[in-house]
Amino acid sequence: MSFISGASDFLLHSYHRSFNGFVAKLTEGEKLKLEGKDGVVSVFASRKKQLQTTRSWDFMGFPQTVTRSTYESDVIIGMFDTGIWPESASFNDDGFGPPPTKWKGTCQGNSNFTCNNKVVGARYYHSERELLTGEIASPRDTRGHGTHTASIAAGGIVEKASFLGIASGAARGGVPSARIAVYKICWLDGCSDADILAAFDDAIADGVDIISLSVGLTPVNYLKDTIAIGAFHAMKNGILTSTSAGNQGPSSETILNFAPWTLSVAASTIDRNFISKVKLGNGAIYEGRTINAFDMENTMYPIIYGGDAPNATDRENQELSMFCTPGSLNKTLVEGKIVICDDELARTEGAKNAGAVGSILRFGFNRIAEIYDLPASVISISDQADILKYLESNSEPTATILKSTEYKDELAPSVASFSSRGPNPITRDIIKPDLTAPGVNILAAWTEAAPTLGSDIIPFFMISGTSMSCPHVSAAAAYVKSFHPTWSPDAIKSALMTTAYTMNADTNPDAEFGYGSGHINPAKAADPGLVYDAGEIDYVKFLCGHGYSNKQLQIITGDDSTCSGGANATVWDLNYPSFALSTKYKESITRTFHRTVTNVGSARSSYKAIVNAPAGLQTQVEPAVLSFKSVGEKQSFVVTIKATMIKPMISGSLVWDNGFHKVRSPIVAHITNF
Repeated sequence: MSFISGASDFLLHSYHRSFNGFVAKLTEGEKLKLEGKDGVVSVFASRKKQLQTTRSWDFMGFPQTVTRSTYESDVIIGMFDTGIWPESASFNDDGFGPPPTKWKGTCQGNSNFTCNNKVVGARYYHSERELLTGEIASPRDTRGHGTHTASIAAGGIVEKASFLGIASGAARGGVPSARIAVYKICWLDGCSDADILAAFDDAIADGVDIISLSVGLTPVNYLKDTIAIGAFHAMKNGILTSTSAGNQGPSSETILNFAPWTLSVAASTIDRNFISKVKLGNGAIYEGRTINAFDMENTMYPIIYGGDAPNATDRENQELSMFCTPGSLNKTLVEGKIVICDDELARTEGAKNAGAVGSILRFGFNRIAEIYDLPASVISISDQADILKYLESNSEPTATILKSTEYKDELAPSVASFSSRGPNPITRDIIKPDLTAPGVNILAAWTEAAPTLGSDIIPFFMISGTSMSCPHVSAAAAYVKSFHPTWSPDAIKSALMTTAYTMNADTNPDAEFGYGSGHINPAKAADPGLVYDAGEIDYVKFLCGHGYSNKQLQIITGDDSTCSGGANATVWDLNYPSFALSTKYKESITRTFHRTVTNVGSARSSYKAIVNAPAGLQTQVEPAVLSFKSVGEKQSFVVTIKATMIKPMISGSLVWDNGFHKVRSPIVAHITNF
């Protein structure tokens, strides 16, 4: 059984040999009494984690006409998020038969929420407090995030979808025939650890095939990472967990979800971007970055600089008027005008509250386009300087902001600036993130409970984040699963990683620590040729080799696993589809990696090792040729890598090539201070 009871700040992580579940809530006194008792794996503080289309699937070479498996409708994706808006056209169940017989879940709805043959189940978790205003004790989504991610992964095809006429086209998920199971774990104040663990417990028992989880907070050790613990239990039960890398980039070592038994997903751009032009009264036009759905109908409005309109009644905020922070602007001076602001971080709330009809914001670096709640354009520092000169030279300056138009981004895909970077803060010799996928300006379904612009109901909305890239990979994993129902989570992960598109390191200076093995290529992943497979025992050996005691190991495994009997294995022997080694500046290091690949391609095939090893990276592979006589046959090999570190990072690759399949694994040597 699994249980959550009481109200407190601590979680009891317990296990029973016949039980996959985890958690009960405890007081401080109960915590002290239970620590060290039989069956109690760990007690730790419960924290709140945070949430992290039409074009994206076509962009990655995955059109509607891609070959589909007849098993796709039997695949169930568990969405851990803010719930779902089941009435969205993306979740229509026309043409769907009943759920597959493996489904054991439930629809925890009410008179205002029902499941169907598309959304086969839904649960909600709210263990730690009373509901806040605007929250609903139901799997229904009142924020939009969960509806958005679910439709990216498995939304049905919806023709003529758009965000108020922008980015119009046919909206669809990666696996539109797959089923969705909803686990509402996130609310207005975040996502409770207790609720996350309970959702893992239920999803495993319910019979989901893939778990998609766009949630994270701060990097923590595997021992206290509820997502890592829950995902380990899912992996034991044959379920792959796809997680978002986080939105704390571009600084290094900011990745949030990095347990090696999960799939960690970074965010990258697609080739569709948006500009919103600012037109001045003198005819000059400047291009800004926003997704502006408002149409000012080319009407010219007076413009004013926020720094010239301070709120004299609020002295504390007077100096902030240049940034247009809420309360800092003089309503009399700003009302009915377009206001120019020195900073985009204050967004448009201050300008809107002061009665402005539009806002021109300034940024100092290349950034993604966003949506604002009034006409807005985000321009460069130099363009803002030109506009301010126009204000100074004209007694009645005017401007208008035009509705956004699309343009093609020739540099896509590139890793988004916000996407969290590696290296892995706990296990530095495993590359994280694993992959990147579209996560910028993704159009997908939205909830009608959260009007976005004024009082308008918007069925499709565009947002950015690794929360959007994660369900792209979840869908790709479900696509592979539909062709290979018996494949393990690690076999699916390997297929996605080794078939990924290579990324341009010149436009992505963080290289593999930004994009992992590359950009997902779902169509290719269904036929990878070879896979690096692993399972529970491999990760137990990895944790033992990591120096974990039996007690620490059991915190993660939830059973009576031990590190005795030669269970230890080094990180370099984990059968991972990538290779990493770290050392200090100007030092040389040699590492030996033992790997095994399984033939999942043609019965008789021979693969040759092709190594890309730039200066400073010496790589040997033994044997250099792998010959297979049957499908399912395994072959082992050894990779010896020597690196001399002068640069912070050196990247290479190993490709097993049989003339048709190219099974690629990145090789990274990097400098660490730890």
